[in-house]
Amino acid sequence: MLAHVHYFSSATRDLGCVASSILKSIDGNMILWYGAWTKESAQNRDLLTAALVTLLAEILPGKAVLIEHGFYDAYAGETKDGSPAARFSTGDAVSKSVVIARPGRAAAAGQNCYEEVSYANLALFKSGFRKMEGAVSGVCLGCPALPRLACFYVWKSLRHCYSWVLDSDCRSAALPYLDHLDLDIKYDVFRVAYVHDGRGRFAAGLVVPTRRPVLENTAPGKEAAAAVGQVGRLEGKSDKTNQIIK
Repeated sequence: MLAHVHYFSSATRDLGCVASSILKSIDGNMILWYGAWTKESAQNRDLLTAALVTLLAEILPGKAVLIEHGFYDAYAGETKDGSPAARFSTGDAVSKSVVIARPGRAAAAGQNCYEEVSYANLALFKSGFRKMEGAVSGVCLGCPALPRLACFYVWKSLRHCYSWVLDSDCRSAALPYLDHLDLDIKYDVFRVAYVHDGRGRFAAGLVVPTRRPVLENTAPGKEAAAAVGQVGRLEGKSDKTNQIIK
């Protein structure tokens, strides 16, 4: 399955993908594919999404079912070494937490659930990132079309990542910000299986926004070339192909 996803990753360069990565889940048979586009090259996301889904179906016919995909914009982030991107290479440990925002009580109260959760997601990130021993960098991502918010972390080692997961009570920390909303929170830990930045280097990264406020509607352009990911999830149909692109 990894070989097929690797081929898909290479083929997306013809669709404007400037960097890509394949992440394999530590705790289950899952694969996360990440691709980055500049804002300029991803203006028509509906057409680009359709092309990507078609390409994936051609490369993986009958081997898996696409469950989930979407474009995520990076709207905040931080690195402990001051670098402008959350960079990762083959073999690195990364984790992802996703908050699935549902209208629920927020809609009944006339509130914008996605916007409220995006600020809560940022508040949780800002309050916790510096305390996360072994976390090298982190980025807040948002996909209003689904709607979902995510935090993506790069770790010094898998041991550091699991120490944080086991020792911290993430859900309790989130309750003061999110308990009045109808949400589903998911966590996954991955090992980087493949990365390519489009320039021949086997390293990639999520750009850490530094100037753009949360949810600011900046016009697409080269100066706002934050990473945009096409994220998909595949569920295999047999033991040999039971992989997921999440």
